[in-house]
Amino acid sequence: MSDLLKVGITHGDVNGIGYEILLKTFSDARILELCQPVIYGSSKSASYHRKAFEGEAVNFHIISRAEEAQEGKVNLVNCVKEEIRIELGTPSAEAGESAYIALDHATNDLAEGKIDLLVTLPINKDTIQNDQFHFPGHTEFLEKRFANNGEKAMMILASESMRVALATTHLPLSEVASKLSKERIVEQLKSLDYTLKRDFRIDLPRIAVLGLNPHAGENGLLGKEEKEIITPAVKEAQDQWVLCTGPFPADGFFGSGRFKEFDAILAMYHDQGLIPFKALSMHAGVNFTAGLPIVRTSPDHGTAYDIAGKNQASEESFRQAIYMAIDIYRNRQRYDEAEKNPLKKMFFDRGRDDEKLDLTKEEEE
Repeated sequence: MSDLLKVGITHGDVNGIGYEILLKTFSDARILELCQPVIYGSSKSASYHRKAFEGEAVNFHIISRAEEAQEGKVNLVNCVKEEIRIELGTPSAEAGESAYIALDHATNDLAEGKIDLLVTLPINKDTIQNDQFHFPGHTEFLEKRFANNGEKAMMILASESMRVALATTHLPLSEVASKLSKERIVEQLKSLDYTLKRDFRIDLPRIAVLGLNPHAGENGLLGKEEKEIITPAVKEAQDQWVLCTGPFPADGFFGSGRFKEFDAILAMYHDQGLIPFKALSMHAGVNFTAGLPIVRTSPDHGTAYDIAGKNQASEESFRQAIYMAIDIYRNRQRYDEAEKNPLKKMFFDRGRDDEKLDLTKEEEE
């Protein structure tokens, strides 16, 4: 039996750069030594993009279900209707429908254990909306699909230089403050601490927490969220043995390079964390959905309609997403194996040195 993991890959929006970065990634056959790819998409779309691709030819092994995937081949589950129309660089309802069909097939197979993990290519969050998908992004959809016992998905953007988690994800900026609470931030800090230990194998992770307002509220002058919500949340998480500190003013924190001192950063909203992350890690960053029983990663960019079909897209973020998904899956196996049968407590607390004297005195009386 092969030790290679089956990596499910959804083709995303066919009018974007998804197939281009697929072709560029798998034109280097060495990646097939690390995993067994199972792409969920359309053979017609793959052929269309392959004709426009100037690199090394990639031969897809067209199959009808994941169980037919073969080692050493770029397997493609042909699950999208053949007559799909491709209009490069243009959002369309048809492209959104094909993106959802591929995602639905892949998540069903993931739930049934037919693939081991999931890597998603970029979707258009507007055109993919339908009766089954009414979410602002992959993260929320996967939480609804896979969360057990009240688990909450957490978006983490990760690269070699930093990891940024988000306290709120795809929300209008006007709603961010109302969605923050001490309880929510404490739970997220505990979840982030756990995922750093289990998924990234960091023994004593250090977490920085950003403020919400300019200058982290300037002691209440520029907003009260830091004093009333974030600071108490940091203190409570510290009391529960989470090694965290803050809140830090976001601009100075990144500008001064302090992010290098921490294993992860908890940002309060989407752009606060993603703008500095992408400025420093674009083309190498990975979007990881933490907090769920499944492993899912994605490149940290969107559909990039402006360069679709121009052979300008970088495949590096997608390649790193595959590597990271494999690493996280293996890390979880090792962590869970190590924690499965902990040793029983083999010592007794002797208490105070004078305890025995007190007992003797009581017996004499």
